[in-house]
Amino acid sequence: MSLQEDLKAAQRCLDELGRSVDSLEKQLGATLDVRRVRADADHLRASLAQLREAAPDQGSGTRPEVIRIPDKPYDDSLWSDADDEGLGARDRHAP
Repeated sequence: MSLQEDLKAAQRCLDELGRSVDSLEKQLGATLDVRRVRADADHLRASLAQLREAAPDQGSGTRPEVIRIPDKPYDDSLWSDADDEGLGARDRHAP
């Protein structure tokens, strides 16, 4: 399957899941468990939408922009006033 076909199939499954959750809510009421499943399904729907936006359009042949990160080390002055995680500041001691 192509990427777009896989995304459409996932969307169809999420749509079916939404219909099933609606049916369960009608049968069981808006219990905590049903609300939790609905929230999880909504998160999946949002995640799939983000994935669809990030996925390259195979028809256009364009690729997402590549951000190059240099191999040289960062400037040490960026960290001059930072605390070491779990150790605190360099010039202070733990109580």
